[in-house]
Amino acid sequence: MKGRGTFALACALVAAALFGPAPAGAQPCQLALVLALDASSSVDAREYRLQTEGIAAAFADPDVAGAILAAGGVLVTAFEWSGREQHVPYAPWTWLDSPTAIDAFAARIGAASRRFVEFPTALGHALGYSAIRLSRAPMACRRQVVDVSGDGVNNDGFGPGSAYRAHDFDRVTVNGLVVKGADPDPEAYYRTQVMHGPGAFVEIAADYGDYARAMRRKLLREILGGAIASAE
Repeated sequence: MKGRGTFALACALVAAALFGPAPAGAQPCQLALVLALDASSSVDAREYRLQTEGIAAAFADPDVAGAILAAGGVLVTAFEWSGREQHVPYAPWTWLDSPTAIDAFAARIGAASRRFVEFPTALGHALGYSAIRLSRAPMACRRQVVDVSGDGVNNDGFGPGSAYRAHDFDRVTVNGLVVKGADPDPEAYYRTQVMHGPGAFVEIAADYGDYARAMRRKLLREILGGAIASAE
């Protein structure tokens, strides 16, 4: 792995290429990001905590924080999902444009408390709820991304395809973070049924212990584009 100094420089160069100086009247927000965290019954208490702490660690990572600042700020919200109606906001829409704001957001996610433990995996409903969250964003952003994590396939209610037909996903990218280990393996399902829109991808965590690493890489790809990952 290359040094953090090299990586930070790569982030800055990519940011300059992607965003450049904002012309007069341009949208100040480059990215609106919805974080959707799996809290279905297949996730035990330890795995749940590895997710929340993993997201917090990823946002607190110097390279991720640097990418956010290089982009001029990121608009982000987060919620847990499980059953058809079990969607619990962890954080409202929050504008991250300073180290203080990033640290506060990371701390808030890291301290989140789980609301439900007994509901199945209603992935389509989680995507529908994500679309509703995006429709209520407080500012218009150039890109809209849903970052959905999970360790299993949809087994309750309508699936992702129905969510994409029923809700406005025009110009919305849906990326997946798959946690391996379940049977059936959810990776193929996320690649064929979940990822959606321009530049969509699926990031893989070998297990929940690998979640923080995978989330860090995923956030970097979402903030600055897939090409930046090769600089690690």
